[in-house]
Amino acid sequence: MPSGEYDPETVEAKWQERWVDEDLYAYPERAVDPDTVFSIDSPPPTVSGSLHWGHVYGFTLQDFVARFNRMRGDEVYFPFGYDDNGIASELLTEDELGIKHQDYERREFQKLCREVTAEYEGEFTEKMQNLGISIDWDQTYQTISPEVQRVSQLSFVDLYDKGRQYRQRAPAIWCPECETAISQVETEDDEQGSHFHDIEFGVADSEEQRSSGSRTESDDSEESFVISTTRPELLPACVAVFVHPDDDDNEHLVGQEAEVPLFGQRVPILEDERVDLETGTGLVMCCTFGDQTDIEWYQAHDLPLRVAIDESGTMTEEADEYAGLSADEAREAIVSDLDDAGALLDKRAITHTVNVHERCGTSVEFLVKDQWYIKLLDKREEYLEAGEQMDWYPEKMFTRYKNWIEGLQWDWAISRQRSSGIPFPVWYCEDCEHVVVADREDLPVDPLSDDPPVDACPECGHDEFAAEDDVFDTWATSSLTPLINGGWDWNPETEEMELERPELYPFDMRPQGHDIISFWLFHTVVKCYEHTGEVPFDSVMINGMVLDENREKMSKSVGNVVSPDEVLEKFPVDAARYWAAGSAVGDDLPYQEKGLVAGEKLMRKLWNASKLVESLTEDAPAEFDHDDLKAIDRWLLASLDRELEFVTEKLENREFSKARDRLRSFFWHTFCDDYLEIAKQRVREGDDPSAAYTLQTAHKRFLTCFAPILAHVTEELWRDMYDETSVHDQPWPEPLGLDAAVAAGETAMAVVGALRKYKSDNQLSMNAPVDLVQVYGDIHGFEEDVSGVMHIEELELLGEEPEIESVVTSVDLDYSLVGPEYGAQVPDIEAALESDDYEVEDGVMHVAGVELAPEMFTIEESREYVGEGDMLEAGDAIVIVQHAD
Repeated sequence: MPSGEYDPETVEAKWQERWVDEDLYAYPERAVDPDTVFSIDSPPPTVSGSLHWGHVYGFTLQDFVARFNRMRGDEVYFPFGYDDNGIASELLTEDELGIKHQDYERREFQKLCREVTAEYEGEFTEKMQNLGISIDWDQTYQTISPEVQRVSQLSFVDLYDKGRQYRQRAPAIWCPECETAISQVETEDDEQGSHFHDIEFGVADSEEQRSSGSRTESDDSEESFVISTTRPELLPACVAVFVHPDDDDNEHLVGQEAEVPLFGQRVPILEDERVDLETGTGLVMCCTFGDQTDIEWYQAHDLPLRVAIDESGTMTEEADEYAGLSADEAREAIVSDLDDAGALLDKRAITHTVNVHERCGTSVEFLVKDQWYIKLLDKREEYLEAGEQMDWYPEKMFTRYKNWIEGLQWDWAISRQRSSGIPFPVWYCEDCEHVVVADREDLPVDPLSDDPPVDACPECGHDEFAAEDDVFDTWATSSLTPLINGGWDWNPETEEMELERPELYPFDMRPQGHDIISFWLFHTVVKCYEHTGEVPFDSVMINGMVLDENREKMSKSVGNVVSPDEVLEKFPVDAARYWAAGSAVGDDLPYQEKGLVAGEKLMRKLWNASKLVESLTEDAPAEFDHDDLKAIDRWLLASLDRELEFVTEKLENREFSKARDRLRSFFWHTFCDDYLEIAKQRVREGDDPSAAYTLQTAHKRFLTCFAPILAHVTEELWRDMYDETSVHDQPWPEPLGLDAAVAAGETAMAVVGALRKYKSDNQLSMNAPVDLVQVYGDIHGFEEDVSGVMHIEELELLGEEPEIESVVTSVDLDYSLVGPEYGAQVPDIEAALESDDYEVEDGVMHVAGVELAPEMFTIEESREYVGEGDMLEAGDAIVIVQHAD
């Protein structure tokens, strides 16, 4: 029997250890019927630091689903992974050890990464177990492990064979800080302060103009025009100037050449519809490369290439005397020299949107590089249709997926110029650059240490090869998690890619944050769709972000981050789980301690109520004919059925907050405040088996329904009171199907609540007798229960509504309207109202000789009983209490 106060610190630690030791959540090794599997493609956290509160929130929501579906009879596959092969883990290693990856031989730096990430991964595992997340820890993987490297390289080979991958020397989005190419999905917009520089360009005479005689005597003076730019450091990379075809003012410049100030190169003046007439002067310089439009112009107009900024953000020899300066230093120097030369006409501050690398916040550049790409743009409609096949929780998040696809401008660049990661299984012929791809049977390979699968180039016969030293983008691997967990591999006998555990795929649910829909979700759809021809998930559950108390995003730099350790030092795990269930899925949830306090109160309420229930049900019958249940008992179980149907539906639809709040309300108010008090009296005074059976039956159902959220306290109570098997192995309760006078029971409970409040307001003991209670309302069948629990000497049901009249309690004037209209008459109006000297007809008040329109006043009324006794309102019922002091 539960005894003493609930001790969550001891209880939670005990069950967390037992759950792991007992392998309670293990996915079976035997063959499993696909119809009984519920597979979760849980996100592998990026190993970039300590576990944060966002991890707690996201995985707790996943755990609600996992526990709920286990109790519904499914074999739940709930793995855990560590995403430890990318830039984030490298940056962590550099920060931890105070080093730079460029200073180390690649394998040496990789070894350091493994050592650093291993420490954090051990901490992740311990903390996830301390949160009671029902993960099958035997299904743990690392994205840098040999097994996952094989899957990732198999994906490359498969897509290459299908013609979905290509290598091209082309403009790439480049991070100068991380010194690597990145994909469009790894950039984000950042509002930054900058300056518009109005720079004067000269118009150079062309041989064609001179020979055609098109110039007149008035054209002898040098012609010029102005370009506004935020990036004067790109002047040495200028290769053209563009005019919009509809720009009448500048149309005459098209076909001529412009002379770039300071650097002197002559560039053609061309026309193109992509010029923004609303920005700057309407004339735009094209540099290779400043932005996406520059790239489009470069490709569309076959422009020359001038690279003025290198991989580290340093000016190249193209910048002449500014070579070797950083881009920022060059900007200052060029602006100063433009000013000295009289070419800087104006400089004004602006705020504009800049593309930055989401990892480090550095403004990106566009450089020409040999990169590997996965084709996206030719199948945007197919990927959109794939997303439409999945159920979205919440549905509104599909719009983000759709918007991302419709806004795509690039294929997916998957090459990264880093020291750690999964290598491309590729070599190049040193003579003809023919691509040689590793055989599937040999994977994983590292071209820097392994030999190519051929002795000579199949194309030209040359026998020397260069190893590809780039590594995969981390998303190129983490996008394969459904296939990693499904055991996707090459079968040499059938010469096909197959799944070792096909019952898992497609996965039943992909849970993740809304911030990585364009990262993880979209890329997973792309990869899995291309490899299998199917969508990877039946449903997607998108959680929001954890905010601080002021609904601001948590940030280390701001200092408003809340760590899991900090929270769990003050509150039980189950209180944190209760808090996590407090928001609609998809919505951001502020961290507020009142939510955890409410969870802690519910745990203690459940504990104390359970002690009382057990004391009352020691002799409760294991079975009881439902036809013999008393009305109040039938009502309680029938009402609980209705609540459980609601809770079940909401959990199915991932509406955790609605399920939590409805269950809590019914348990706390209907069961504990009302029914338990009635049943307690019946059992203690009359040894009532119907009440004892109902108490125990309802209590068991409450424990099982609270179990997905309050995982620890329900386990302690269940194993102590009912069964040595876990509450999390119990079946989810099905409706009992009882018929009951539900409306009458609810009215009866409302009457009990009103009488309890009456006694409290009048400082009466709950056991104090009440002489006479009259009820106007349907409580037929529940009279004895109401009388017994409230100690009513005589209870009378009224056939007619008691005589009640409306009494005006106040008349409030809107002085903003009455004052300007009636001025000095306002005191007379107030005096008349004070003496009730007024009439209201058709909404108009006649008072002190004036008429007030309806919007000028508000009349407050109350209902008062004119007979003997005190009137109480109990929902739709009216209660009259006569009690002698």
